[in-house]
Amino acid sequence: MSNSVTVPSLWDESKAARLDEPGLLLYRSNLLGADLRITNFGGGNTSAKVAAKDPLTGKDVTVLWVKGSGGDIGSMKLDGFATLYQDKLDSLKGLYTSLEQEDAMVHALNHCIFNLNPRAPSIDTCLHGYVPYRHVDHVHSDAVIAIAASDDAEKLTRDVFGGEIGFLPWQRPGIDLGIKLGEMARQNPGYVGVVLGSHGLFTWGNSAKESYDTTLRIINKAAVWLDNNRRKPAFGGEKVSALPEAERRAAALRLLPEIRGRISKHERKIGHFVDTPDVLDFVNSAMLETLAPLGTSCPDHFLRTKIRPLILPHDADGAALDRLIDGYRADYAAYYERCKHPDSPAIRDPNAVIYLIPRVGMLSFAKDKSTARIAAEFYVNAINVMRGASGVSAYRGLPEQEAFNIEYWLLEEAKLARMPKPRSLAGRVAFITGGAGGIGSAIASKLLSEGACVVLADIDQASLNEVTEGFAKSYGKDNVRGVRMDVTSEDAVIAAMNETALAFGGVDIVVNNAGITISAPVEDTTLELWNRNQAVMGAGYFLVGREGYRLLQRQKLGGSMVFICSKNAVAASPGASAYCAVKAAELHLARCMALEGAPHGIRVNVVNPDAVLRGSKIWQGPWRQQRAASLKITEDDLEEHYRKRSLLQRSVFPEDIAEGVYFFASDLSSKSTGNFLNVDAGNATSFTR
Repeated sequence: MSNSVTVPSLWDESKAARLDEPGLLLYRSNLLGADLRITNFGGGNTSAKVAAKDPLTGKDVTVLWVKGSGGDIGSMKLDGFATLYQDKLDSLKGLYTSLEQEDAMVHALNHCIFNLNPRAPSIDTCLHGYVPYRHVDHVHSDAVIAIAASDDAEKLTRDVFGGEIGFLPWQRPGIDLGIKLGEMARQNPGYVGVVLGSHGLFTWGNSAKESYDTTLRIINKAAVWLDNNRRKPAFGGEKVSALPEAERRAAALRLLPEIRGRISKHERKIGHFVDTPDVLDFVNSAMLETLAPLGTSCPDHFLRTKIRPLILPHDADGAALDRLIDGYRADYAAYYERCKHPDSPAIRDPNAVIYLIPRVGMLSFAKDKSTARIAAEFYVNAINVMRGASGVSAYRGLPEQEAFNIEYWLLEEAKLARMPKPRSLAGRVAFITGGAGGIGSAIASKLLSEGACVVLADIDQASLNEVTEGFAKSYGKDNVRGVRMDVTSEDAVIAAMNETALAFGGVDIVVNNAGITISAPVEDTTLELWNRNQAVMGAGYFLVGREGYRLLQRQKLGGSMVFICSKNAVAASPGASAYCAVKAAELHLARCMALEGAPHGIRVNVVNPDAVLRGSKIWQGPWRQQRAASLKITEDDLEEHYRKRSLLQRSVFPEDIAEGVYFFASDLSSKSTGNFLNVDAGNATSFTR
């Protein structure tokens, strides 16, 4: 076999020997789900029929363990499996008489639940339960789907697999397909699996290891056969050539915010950019205009990527984008009207998910970063399927009405209704300077917890790496990026804002937080000290504010900018003239930007902290010593001094500043701009006046 197209076995006998039957099922599932060539994220399912004691009778019963609804076999745990009495599941066949009962039979699965397991069974449950083997795998291998989605899929199945794999034409999953699959397996004892037309692969065995080995063997057999028999070059060869990488990035950077702004009026979207060789092969090919409109074949691919992608020229201007995006929406609405049933759910978001750009690559947009990334991965799966199918036959997408019936299936609608309500900042992107410091990281944590994607910018690479890695573990690596940036460098600020747009599609929240603190009496304040304050907190706030403002303007979605100033922006302190002066400048810059931003829906507000010692980098250096000396107290007494100085007699922490930023970043303050909020436990000298 060719190592370049085959999937290696990762089975470890020493590990497997220590596992019980449910443990072996989980082990097998995680191995299969770890490779996108075997199945896509969230796609496919696995099962095992396991002997257990009935908790009601104490008798031995057979329990079907099968991946529950909405899970992912690559990352799931044991609690991701639904468990059902096998005999009760079998009894449903006696109740089933016609296709009109399909949805009712899915609801009837709830009467088969074993041991009060709360995990909901999926629509594929009967396909596993009715196969007369203990272990069953269902995967969406690109190689097998390429055969299943070919115009002569049944013939190819025989040619590739001989008499060990059967074929069933396309049918929506449910009890009827489960009965047919079980009968085919029962009547053909030489079969080790079945190809489902336009859908995927079912394989089975009498042990977890046998099932795993069979799944890999069949996938690899298909992959090698396709590699040896497909016509080359793929997709009829190259029609246009790819731009150099720098130019592809530049095109993506131009298009991402423009598209995001046009499709996020009702729900904010996060973008994702891919220009891998397989994507470029497809978007630059002679067959792009023929294949792309056919859409995807596998239901899992389709549900993630919509009825079809939108093809865009890499140099499309605003007028062209308006025309093409509006045209896609109109086409989608017409598709809905053609295919809807009397009880169909209302039309959903009519915007494309996948955007194919010849010479550049592919963009995807979704309600969050992980969904956008996964949608792109699914479309790469679809590209691989189209490559395989068109290389040995003719590719065939899912028929339009069947696609609609899957997309607007009432059971799918019920699944969507069970999804948790989006968090308050879902779909929004925040850019935070000084992000690795105490206040910056507290702000990031708050915004991440409310559903935002966050870019942390900081000059301290070591701290930046540590904080970013910590947030990736807590909130998911899709949702956070770290970028080293010197706020005094115009080029660095522009590059960092570009990285934000390339990673997420744009920006919605800009937090100017980076700062330094150097204290000295005015007579001892050198020009270098003065200029250093002005560079970091004057020019730095201006550069970040300007670049964030420019990106917000391009999207035409409004947005929020928050400047972290200081009590010293409105109340002077002795021995800190350079610091106080630049903080006052920050405050006034924010007010000026609020005036200019208002017609564009861009709000600019200020949070003024005071004496935030805990976790703050500015209190870890000379500033701490200088303030203690100025106040004629010890460094250890500083926090207590500031606490007692406040009207409320309370210390101020980074998390308190984060709450103020969240207020201004969120819709809670949608009618506030040009304001400042003191978070200082009460300091009469800084009262608003």
